[in-house]
Amino acid sequence: MTYENFEDTPVWQEAARLYELSEDLLENPAFLARNGFRNIAEGFERGTTSELLYFLYVARGSAGETRSMLRVKLRRIRDAALKSQISALIACAASCSRQLRGWADSLQNSDIQGQRHLNERSRRDYDQKKRAGEFQKQLLAKPPPGHPLRKDAEERGNI
Repeated sequence: MTYENFEDTPVWQEAARLYELSEDLLENPAFLARNGFRNIAEGFERGTTSELLYFLYVARGSAGETRSMLRVKLRRIRDAALKSQISALIACAASCSRQLRGWADSLQNSDIQGQRHLNERSRRDYDQKKRAGEFQKQLLAKPPPGHPLRKDAEERGNI
């Protein structure tokens, strides 16, 4: 799936939720956190895939740091409701980290060098290659289970 804006990506939605949940927690007087809890992610609107990858890893590092700080705070909190709130934040930060890793993996395995490098021809070529790959998967899925072509494709992860 292709996104036009970073606001449309599921990982940005999850990161926004993480930020909102963090803000709620930071406003809780029982939490007593300093202003060091901030998470900024960049990259989507950069011109190249390598720039986007860099910022995805920065954002992933921030998600890890957020989890780390929350785990330290969790060790010091006695209030059960607050512990539950912090645990939910840790799970949200872990989800952001997994999504960012998946996105980075897909970019690293992509032939696209980034928005800056795309023109009408490269878009057509990419779309044609993608359609051809999908068609090949459909064809390889047609032989019955156990057929040598299908078995080979399954072993290579092509279907």
